[in-house]
Amino acid sequence: MSGEVVVRARELTARAGDAVLVDGVDLDVAAGAVTALVGPSGSGKTTTALALLGESEPGVRLAGSVLVAGHEVVAGGGDAHVLGGTVAYMPQHPAATLNPARRVGAVLTELARLHAPEDGADRSAARRQARATAARALRRAQLPDDRGTLRRFPHQFSGGQRQRLALAQVLACRPRAVVLDEPGTGLDPATRLAVASELTALADDGIAVLLLSHDHALVRRLAQHVVRLEEGRVTAQGLPGEVLPDRRSFAVGPTLPQPRPVDARPPEARPAVLETQGLTAWLRPGRRDAVLHDVALRLDPAECLGVAGRSGSGKTTLARCVAGLHERRDGRLLLDGRPLPLLRDRSTEQRRRVQYVWQEVRGSFDERRTVLDQVARTAVRLRGLDRDRATEEAAALLARLDVAEETAARPPASLSGGQLQRAALARALLAEPDVLLCDEITSALDEHATGLVTGELARAREERGTAVVWIGHDIPLLGAVADRVVVLEAGRVAEHGEAGEVLASPRTGATRQLLGADPATQQVLTATDT
Repeated sequence: MSGEVVVRARELTARAGDAVLVDGVDLDVAAGAVTALVGPSGSGKTTTALALLGESEPGVRLAGSVLVAGHEVVAGGGDAHVLGGTVAYMPQHPAATLNPARRVGAVLTELARLHAPEDGADRSAARRQARATAARALRRAQLPDDRGTLRRFPHQFSGGQRQRLALAQVLACRPRAVVLDEPGTGLDPATRLAVASELTALADDGIAVLLLSHDHALVRRLAQHVVRLEEGRVTAQGLPGEVLPDRRSFAVGPTLPQPRPVDARPPEARPAVLETQGLTAWLRPGRRDAVLHDVALRLDPAECLGVAGRSGSGKTTLARCVAGLHERRDGRLLLDGRPLPLLRDRSTEQRRRVQYVWQEVRGSFDERRTVLDQVARTAVRLRGLDRDRATEEAAALLARLDVAEETAARPPASLSGGQLQRAALARALLAEPDVLLCDEITSALDEHATGLVTGELARAREERGTAVVWIGHDIPLLGAVADRVVVLEAGRVAEHGEAGEVLASPRTGATRQLLGADPATQQVLTATDT
C-alpha cells in the first residue's frame, strides 16, 4: 500500500456481553488506494467498519485505538467532527440512511452544503455549487441527475437504485475516506461494473477506500490490499491473489439443488399454483409512471422461476405485487386459480401460503425483539403451533442455516447482514408456504452460506412442493437453481424460457447485456452445466 494512511486501527476489539466480535484487528486504509475487508458472514467485517468511525451497535463495547486523519475516535471517547467530510460510511442496508420523508435532491444538496461551509461567500453561488455537487454525486453513483430523479422519494426507487442513492449521499459529503459495505448488493452486472469504475476513479482522486464485500470478482478488480477476517481475527492479508481463492464456482459449492425433470405437458395441462395475467403496476396516482407493463407469468408447484434484469427493471415491484404489498396495480393475480387480494385482505391461510423474503432484510425485523422470537412467531401465527414447539422448529431450521441459537437469541442489530438474510429465509420457510418469493437473498452471503440456503430451498421444493420465485443478479447462481428464467426490461417481459436455453442462447439484447457484462459469467455457467 502507498499514500498517506487516513484511517489506522491498532488492537481494535469489540465485545457484546461475553462474546468477542472483533479481536485485536490492525488495519490501515491509505489515500489513493482501495483496501478490501473480506471474510465469511458473521466474521466481524461490519463491526470493524463501524468501529473505524468510532461507532458500534447497541450493546457493543469497543477497545483499542482508531485514528482517522490523526483524530482518535475509539480510545479517546470519539470525535464526531471527523464523520462525513473526513470519513463517510455506506451501510449494507441503504434504507438505514435514506430519509423516507424527503426528496433525494434536497437531501443530497443539504449534505453538499453541510460539508462545504460558505464562509461568508455568496449564498446563491454556494447553493448552485451544492446542487452541482449533488448532481455529480448522482452521476458517479450511476443514477441520472435529471429533475425527475431529484424530486423522487426513496421508496420510488428499486432496491439496487436505493443502494446507489446511499452511495451518492456518501459522495456528496466529499470525504477523504469512504467505507463501503457491500456496494454491489442489488446491482446487475453491467451497473456493478460501472460502479466499480467509479470507485477506481475515487481512489485515483486520492480518496482512501475501504471495501467490504463477498464479491471476490469485484475485490480483484478494485483492491490493492486485502485483509481477511475469520471469527473476528485477521487470518491473512496481502495482494488479492495471495488472500482470495483462485476462482468462484457454484459447480463445486455445497448442496446445490439438482435439476428437476422438465414437465413435458403443455402449460394448460399443468396445475399452476400462481399466475399473473396482465399485471401492470405504477408508483404514483395517475398511472403515468408504470414500472410493470402487462406481465403474464405462471408458476408450477415445486418449480423455481428465476427473475433477472437490470436494476430498476421491475423485479422487486413484481415480487411486492405477488406478496400483496404493492397497491397501485391492475390485472389478475391468481393462487390455485382463485383471485389473490392485497395483503390486508388476505386470510391467514393465504398469508401462510405466499411468503416474501425482502431484499432490504434488516428493515423487516423489529429491533426490539430477538430474532429467534420473530422467526418462531411465524409458526405460531400462521400454523397455530404453541410457542415452545415453534421455538424448537425455528432453532433447528436456523441451525441448519448456520445461525446458532445463542446468536438468534439476540436482537437484529447484533447479527450480521448475512445472518439476518438467513434468519429472514427461516422465518418464511417456517410458514411452510406454497409460494416463496426470494429477493436477492444471497447478496450478503459467502459461498458456503449460499450453499446452505440453496440446499434448504431444494428441501422445501422436494418435501413440500414449495414453488420459488428467485430474483437475483448473480447469473451463474440463477442458472444453477432455476428451472425457467424471466428477463425483465423496463417493466416488460423481454425473454422467458427454460433456464439453460435462455442463459446459454439469449435471444434479446436485454439478456445478452446481462450475460455479457461479466466476462466470467459464461465460463461459470459452462462449468455449472458440466
